[in-house]
Amino acid sequence: MAVPESSLPVDDRKSTVGINIPGRMERLPLTGYQNKLFAVIATAWLADQVDVALLTFLLGSIIETFHLNTIQVGFLASMTYLGQLIGNVIFGTMSDLWGRQKTFQITMIIWGIASLLAATSWNVWALMVFRVLIGAGVGGEAPVAQAMVSEFVPASVRGKYIAWMEGMWAVGFVCSGAISFFLLKYANWRWVFVCVGLLALVVLIVRRHLPESPHWLYDRGRFKEAEQVMTAIEQEVEKRYGRPLPEPQQVETDVHQKVLPVTVLFQRFYIKRTFMAFGLWFFALMGFFGLTSWVAVLLNQAGMSIVKSVGFVTLITVGGIPGFLAAAALLEKIGRKATTAIFLVMSAVLAYVYGHATANITTLFLAGFGMNFFTFGMWCCLYAYTPELFPTRARSSGAGFASAFGRIGAITGPIVVGYIVNAVGHAGVFSLGAISFVIAALLVLILGPETKGEVLEKISV
Repeated sequence: MAVPESSLPVDDRKSTVGINIPGRMERLPLTGYQNKLFAVIATAWLADQVDVALLTFLLGSIIETFHLNTIQVGFLASMTYLGQLIGNVIFGTMSDLWGRQKTFQITMIIWGIASLLAATSWNVWALMVFRVLIGAGVGGEAPVAQAMVSEFVPASVRGKYIAWMEGMWAVGFVCSGAISFFLLKYANWRWVFVCVGLLALVVLIVRRHLPESPHWLYDRGRFKEAEQVMTAIEQEVEKRYGRPLPEPQQVETDVHQKVLPVTVLFQRFYIKRTFMAFGLWFFALMGFFGLTSWVAVLLNQAGMSIVKSVGFVTLITVGGIPGFLAAAALLEKIGRKATTAIFLVMSAVLAYVYGHATANITTLFLAGFGMNFFTFGMWCCLYAYTPELFPTRARSSGAGFASAFGRIGAITGPIVVGYIVNAVGHAGVFSLGAISFVIAALLVLILGPETKGEVLEKISV
């Protein structure tokens, strides 16, 4: 609920004078300072995604260790996404209530410890529990990272920067495959979890240098702290800019009472956006994880060795890197809505082509490379678009709940695939992915607003 400044206590009214957080943030030229903040967030995101992707490359070895059937494999693959669902909801809401910085740190501690614990798994049930914990840490970070990047960079490059951050998912996926490929030659899958878990300690130390979001501090009524952090950011930027900062434009903002953020999502102004975002994430992630959780296993079952199938999947995943770069450019050039729809539709086309490709290794590689180009570009679109749909007071919650619906899709996808493989074979897996991507594209085209280049406060109420 918005509170006019005239109704605030006298001291609070005085403290808001001249703060103008949105205007002051928007006028800041991009310098090494903002890029440093972005690098800290993006590097942490990369490390998290390395851990999430591990199961794609280790599943073949884990199946051999615990003698799993296809149904058990489907449930194991889904545990990470169950954890992400829990993390999305809990830490997304926590970020809006308690702050971005503190929540960001907590998520890193959780997934780092859980990754080390996963290496000790004595049976598949223990591994499932630890994958839930890994998912909770990584899933909790997602909405916080989206909100932080959205609130630290100006509208003119906001979509591109969030897309670059999400592009670390493609880089992390490739790194995860490379680590698995080389370590599995000399050690078992447990050591891969240990190696990745140790990354958490390094990234946790780096993360300590992130400031709290001035947008969040102001919106929570902590005006003095908002002014202090904003002034410190301006001083750092001006030092690197080498000349006085341009004058800010005045952007009118409201101060909001401390309402439960989730209630904002279902207010009249946001309900259509909320429905679109929830459905978009559900179908996009059901398609994506239904495919990726199984692709190395399917190749292994088709006759490739575990190491060769891991290497092949790692190579075709490289297609995701130019994919996220293309998505980042198009998000700023033609807009969020059109770019998201294009990448979803092309993900559907290439998923279908890959699933029905011949056994010729060249054909499989080209189709798989193209599929990853568009599916990883699609991820960038989701992360750039979603936080712009919701106001500061509910930005992490909106992104978190949308992502949580995505995790429901991600949980559903691998389980459904386990039954599809038994019933109709491998091609049906990719048809499921294609149908899911098409539905997600239709939701964006029919219900999605365009948010390109708008100041965050101007696309919310």
